[in-house]
Amino acid sequence: MSTLSTFHIHYTGIVQGVGFRPFVYKLAKTKNLKGWVNNTVDGVHIEINATETQAQAFFQEVQDKAPGLSRIIHASMEEIPSQAFNDFDIIYSDDSGEPNLLMTPDFAMCQNCEKDLYDSQNKRHRYPFTTCTNCGPRFSIIKTLPYDRENTTMDVFQMCPDCQKEYNNPLDRRYYSQTNSCPVCTIEMQLESSSGEILSKDNETIIQSTIDLWNDGKIIAIKGIGGYLLTCDATNLEVIQRLRRVKNRPSKPFAIMHHDVLILSEDTDLDAGIMLEMQSPEAPIMLLKTNDDPLSGIKTADIAPGLGHIGVMLPYTPLYHLLLKAFGKPIIATSGNISNSPIVFEDHQAREELSQISDYILLNTRDIVAPQDDSVVRFSTIKFQKIILRRSRGMAPTYVNANLDLPDSPILAMGAMLKSTFTLLNQKNIYISQYLGDTDSFLTQQSFKHTLQHFLDILKTKPSVILADKHEGYFSTTYGQKLARELDVPIHKIQHHEAHFYAVMAENDLLNSSEKVMGVIWDGTGLGDDGNIWGGEFFEYTDNKVTRLDHLNYFDFILGDKMPKEPRVSALAICHSFEEGQELLQSKFTSTEWSIYQKLLAKGSRLKSSSIGRLFDAASSIVMDINKQTYEGEAAMLLEQQAYKYFRQNAPGMRISYLWEKELPENFTTFIMQFLIRDKKDGMEKPLLAAKFHITLIDYIKGMAAKYNHTKLAFSGGVFQNAWLVDLLLLFLGKNHDLYFHRELSPNDECVSFGQLVGYLKAIEE
Repeated sequence: MSTLSTFHIHYTGIVQGVGFRPFVYKLAKTKNLKGWVNNTVDGVHIEINATETQAQAFFQEVQDKAPGLSRIIHASMEEIPSQAFNDFDIIYSDDSGEPNLLMTPDFAMCQNCEKDLYDSQNKRHRYPFTTCTNCGPRFSIIKTLPYDRENTTMDVFQMCPDCQKEYNNPLDRRYYSQTNSCPVCTIEMQLESSSGEILSKDNETIIQSTIDLWNDGKIIAIKGIGGYLLTCDATNLEVIQRLRRVKNRPSKPFAIMHHDVLILSEDTDLDAGIMLEMQSPEAPIMLLKTNDDPLSGIKTADIAPGLGHIGVMLPYTPLYHLLLKAFGKPIIATSGNISNSPIVFEDHQAREELSQISDYILLNTRDIVAPQDDSVVRFSTIKFQKIILRRSRGMAPTYVNANLDLPDSPILAMGAMLKSTFTLLNQKNIYISQYLGDTDSFLTQQSFKHTLQHFLDILKTKPSVILADKHEGYFSTTYGQKLARELDVPIHKIQHHEAHFYAVMAENDLLNSSEKVMGVIWDGTGLGDDGNIWGGEFFEYTDNKVTRLDHLNYFDFILGDKMPKEPRVSALAICHSFEEGQELLQSKFTSTEWSIYQKLLAKGSRLKSSSIGRLFDAASSIVMDINKQTYEGEAAMLLEQQAYKYFRQNAPGMRISYLWEKELPENFTTFIMQFLIRDKKDGMEKPLLAAKFHITLIDYIKGMAAKYNHTKLAFSGGVFQNAWLVDLLLLFLGKNHDLYFHRELSPNDECVSFGQLVGYLKAIEE
C-alpha cells in the first residue's frame, strides 16, 4: 500500500456562504479521506492524508464539482509535513489576520426551500424566513469575515435543538447553513400602523392582514433582504396615484412584483431567456415590454407613464412568496425611501421616514448592515444583448476578472456623482459596491460613507492611494480628498469618460489588445480635460494609452442644473443659431425667459458641452414637446419608446438615416437637429422622427469609425442603456466591426469607479 502524505489545499473566491465546506466534507467522506476543512479570512483551507494521486484527483474534483453558487478564483495544493488524522471534520473558522475573501452576494430563495415552504409536513411550512446553504441573505447581514453565524446579524438567534441537529448533520441541506432558523427559533415579524400601533406579531395574522390591507388600498412598507420596499396593489389606480403623491414621484416608473408566471406571460413579452434570468439566484428586476391589455389588470399607464415596458421581479424571499401567492395579484414594489434618498434599511429609520409615506410597516428582527436596492436588467429586443441598468442585490459587491494584473497594495476608487459606486482593491480582490444612488443629496452621502466604512472594517484595511473624478464639485471627489488627507495617502484623478472606456475595455479583456480600439463613450455629463462638459466622446486605445480622437460638436452649456432637467433648454442651446429652430422653440418659453436666454446665447457661454445625453434631450423636446423632465433620463426613455413604436411596424434595417449616402457633416450637432425640425414642421409622425434620430446616431458612429480606420469599437456611458440603440449597433455595424459592451457592470456611471482603478493601474505600468 502506498504511503500516505499530508497535503494542504487552499481555495479563494466566492467560497463562503455557498455550501462549500459541506460539499468538501461529503466529497472527502466518499473518498474515505481523513483530514479537515475550515473557513479563514483568506478562503477555504483543506488538509488531507492521501497519496499524491489521490490528492491530485480530489483537488481537481473539488474544482470540477464545486457548488453552483461558488466561484473559485485561485486554487493551490502543496505537500506539508506529515500529520495523521483520524476522521474528516469541519473545524472552527479562523478569523485572525487581514481578510482576503470575496464577499458572497444575497441569493433568492431556492427551489428546495420553496418546496419546504408549501409542504404541510415540513417544520418550515409557511415560515417566512426559511433558508439553506443555497439561498438567503449573505452580504446584507455580514458584520465581519469569515462568513460564520457569529459574524452576521444572525448571531443573536440561538438555534433550537432541531435546527442545531440539521446544522451539524453532513447529510442535511442545512449543514453549516449560517442563516438557519425555524418557527421555534424564529425571526419575528411585527405589523405596525404608521402611528406606531402594533397590529400583530403572529405570522399568519400578519400575512392575512397585509393581504386585506392591500385589498383596502393601503400602502405597506415591508422589510426585505436589502431594505424596505413600499408596496401596494398594482391593479388599484387610486393607491398608485396616492403613492406617487406622497413619494413625490410624478412620473418615474415603479417596479412591480408579479405573483404568477403564466399571467405575467400574458401581461408582457416574456420568453425563456428572460424567465431564466428572473428565476436566477440574483432574481433581478427585468424590464419587459407590456401588452396592451394585461391579464392581471395592472395599471401600466400609471406604473410606467409613457413607457412601453415595465420593471418586473418575481418573489425572491419566502415572505414575498407567501404574500403574493395568497394575494393573487401583482404589487407595486418600489424602494422604501423618501424622494432622492437611499433605501431605508434600519427599523428606527423606517418608523421615522416611511411612516410619512406608508400606512403600515412590516418589520422583522433580522438586522441589515449592508443596504441594497434590487438589481435591474434588460435585454435588447432583437439581438438579446444583456444590459445591466443597476447592479446591486444578488450581484454586488464582488467582481472577478482573472485577466487583470493586480498589485498587492489596497486602492480605493471613489466613482462619480450620479449612480455612484466605489471600487476597493484589497489583497488582489476587486470589490465594486452596490449601487449607492445619486450623491447630490445629504442622506445618500451619509449612506455612501456608511457603506464605505463597512467595507473597510470588514476587510480590515486602509487604502494606500485614492482615485477620484476630475470634477471638483462631485461629493465623491471632495470626500476622496478628505480621506486622502486624513489617511495621509496620495490622491489621483482620472477623467470621467476615460474611466468609462477603461471599464468596458477591462471587462472585455482588451487592455492588451494588439489592435487599436475605439471607445464610444456617450452620456449626459462629465468634466473634460479642457474644462468643458463632455459626453459625446470618441477615444482611441493603442500602445496602452488613451487619446481623445473626436467628439460631438460643442454647443453652449447654459443655466447650470436647469439644462439637464429641462430638455427645452438643450434644444434652445443647440438650435438657437438657425431660423427654423427659433420659430419652433419660442413657444416653449415665457416672453421673459425668451428674452433673457436670447441675450445669454448671443453673448455665448464660456462653458461648452459635447453631451449626447443633452442631444437626446433636445431631440425629445423637438420630436415630442417634452420641455421638462421629472427624473434623469425620462426624455430619452420616452424618445426610445417612440422609436420602438416605429420599429415594431417596420424593419429596423430600413435605411432612414439622415446620413444615408452622405458624408459626415462638419457640424453633426446642428445637422441632425435641423433635419428633425424640418421633418417635424412637415408633419412627420413622432415614431418615424425618433427612429430616424436613432439610426442617424448609428451612422454617425459608423462614419467616425471609418474616418479613423477602426473596426474594434467599445461602448460605455448611460446612453447605451438604450436597448434600441444597442440593437441598431449590432444590426448595422456588427457584420464589419467587433463590438464590445459591458458584461457584468452597467454602462452608466456605476462602472466609473472600476474604470478609475483600471486607468490608474495602466498609468503606473508606464
